[in-house]
Amino acid sequence: MHSIPSQPLARRSLAILAALVALAIIARALPGPRTIDDAFITFRYSRNLVEGEGFVYNPGVRTLGTTTPLFTVLMAAISAITGGQEFPWYAIAVSAVADAGTCVLLFLIARRLTGSEWLGALLGALWAVSPRSVTFAVGGMETSLTIFWMVGAVWWYITGRERWMGVFAALGLLTRIDSALWVAPLFLYQLIERLRAPRDGSLLARLPWRTWILCAVVLLPWLVFSLVYFGSPLPNSVAAKTAAYVLSPGAALSTFITAYATPFFEFDTFGAVGAMVAAVVYFALSLFGIAFAARRLPRLLPFLIYPWLYFVVFSLANPLIFRWYLVPPLPALMLGISAGAWSLLSALERAPRLRPASALVMAAIGVVWLGTSLNAWTLHPTHGADRPAPEMAWHEIELLYEQIGTELRDEHGVTPQVRVGSADIGAVGYFSRATIVDTVGLVTPELSRYYPVPSDLIAPDQNYAIPPRLILDTQPAYLVTMEGFVRQGLEQNAEFRADYELIEEIPTGFYGTGMRLYRRRERAS
Repeated sequence: MHSIPSQPLARRSLAILAALVALAIIARALPGPRTIDDAFITFRYSRNLVEGEGFVYNPGVRTLGTTTPLFTVLMAAISAITGGQEFPWYAIAVSAVADAGTCVLLFLIARRLTGSEWLGALLGALWAVSPRSVTFAVGGMETSLTIFWMVGAVWWYITGRERWMGVFAALGLLTRIDSALWVAPLFLYQLIERLRAPRDGSLLARLPWRTWILCAVVLLPWLVFSLVYFGSPLPNSVAAKTAAYVLSPGAALSTFITAYATPFFEFDTFGAVGAMVAAVVYFALSLFGIAFAARRLPRLLPFLIYPWLYFVVFSLANPLIFRWYLVPPLPALMLGISAGAWSLLSALERAPRLRPASALVMAAIGVVWLGTSLNAWTLHPTHGADRPAPEMAWHEIELLYEQIGTELRDEHGVTPQVRVGSADIGAVGYFSRATIVDTVGLVTPELSRYYPVPSDLIAPDQNYAIPPRLILDTQPAYLVTMEGFVRQGLEQNAEFRADYELIEEIPTGFYGTGMRLYRRRERAS
């Protein structure tokens, strides 16, 4: 049996959906923009598109340094239509709509799996207020849109509308390339299901070629354009980050274990011991949820398995795990955990004496999960706008980069022709409008030859250092950096100290002792 019969949406269901949509939108409008540095990279690409420079970061240089081409084009389209350049707010608007759609879909999927509207409402509400979901929606990232395509594709599949599944899979891949980790198991399960079906036709007739063709048709224009324009459809940033950052073995694994143990931010409420217990309990509940779906709604299995595939792939690859990497598996993980709890409590309902208790236990679990999620919000953030926001929506470094970028433009007379070096190129590049010498190599692939960096140049508390030779060879007019990135390299280099002067330092408690602005010295001719 592929699914249980769908249930019509009664007035109560429509009221629940309306409440979830409103909650999701309010939860993302309330904090306002708390934009993350990588989002400013996308915004600069979008701005250059609107201003006629082309799909470029540095004008005239065709390098794909953003991982989200569809989101880039969407931001540019909104800017062109509105005539403005309020990209952080455009991103919030798109993410709020996408997350509202995800809340609706999670409600419908949970309801279809369990027959319970209240479990669906709980799951939708949890996603609406999830600190991780909200943080990257207000952070200007494409995460919310990526997740909407994923959950949408799953919904189309379990309801038998597989052509739309192909369209949503393609849109997911265009929004983030790592969507392949949910597209692959979904398509593979579909193929296996078709091949195992009764042999009532030829092999070709049983293949899901319509789904594949629609997916390919949506992808093809971008593939052709990117091959001609950039030389490759793959973002250069993926290889650049792998080469530039140095991580200890198992770093990604440790990060994922912590994140999967606290999908509802239990750590902030129950501490480390609570998180350790939750890690074991949630893994067990996920297994129960997968087993439950295998009996009731088998087409949901690729979705519920996806978080664990994602876990294994990233843990083995061991890249630097940026915070938004932890969000895409979260809806499926939440569904698996809640479905597992539901299946266990449903078994108790067979005993008449335990039936009232099982409902109370599920309600109590839901209250705890909502409570711990909301507990991870703050009414008064320590920086940025004084508006309620998740505690993890930290963007202090971006505010400082914005300050430096604006100073470069307004006080130091930096123009688009002036070259500025930086390891974090988002806010600095967006606000200064300078030509950026990207020391990590996201938009300057020719600088990859300076990596890997010798380990003795990397400070003990850091995972990155700017290669001294890179700056000495490229000679940018200014260099913006965190102190931790130059402590054991550039700062110890006599040639750099002779060529550059420190003109500003903003004390910080992260990435070393402060944010620094260097200027190349004028040499007598």
